[in-house]
Amino acid sequence: MFTSVLMIEKALTSADVEFVTTLHGDEPVTFHVLLQPRGEQADRLLRAIDDIALGELDEAVREGETPEGEEAKSMGQRALEVSLTALHAAGSAAEGRLVDDHPLDALKSVVEEVGADEVIVLTDPHYVEEFFHRDWASRARHKVGVPVLKLFSHSKA
Repeated sequence: MFTSVLMIEKALTSADVEFVTTLHGDEPVTFHVLLQPRGEQADRLLRAIDDIALGELDEAVREGETPEGEEAKSMGQRALEVSLTALHAAGSAAEGRLVDDHPLDALKSVVEEVGADEVIVLTDPHYVEEFFHRDWASRARHKVGVPVLKLFSHSKA
């Protein structure tokens, strides 16, 4: 059994589920999903710059509407439940939790707790953070002690 810690910021799409569940061929995988709601992870300016870089000007304008606080947690919990249900439906064992603060500390803790074989970071592109190697995957590579695979979400959820 292969053990993966999967870091996400929104609900997995069906394409994302198919992608992560087929990475290791027929070998069974157990997923430990960590979700930090988008409204909690980066400031609005960085998100707006990312939207502009992707040519999504309408999204950049709406960044001020991104839920934060309790509303973000509520939406995050729903996204986590949808993601776990989709992983189960694909035949994978999966459990998960929301991350309130310090996602990399939570990631390191879960990796050690479950004896993870790898970390998969699956997010939308964050060009500014990636350029400066401040994105989750780049920072996790120096912290968790297992291979870190960085993947981009297939579509908007």
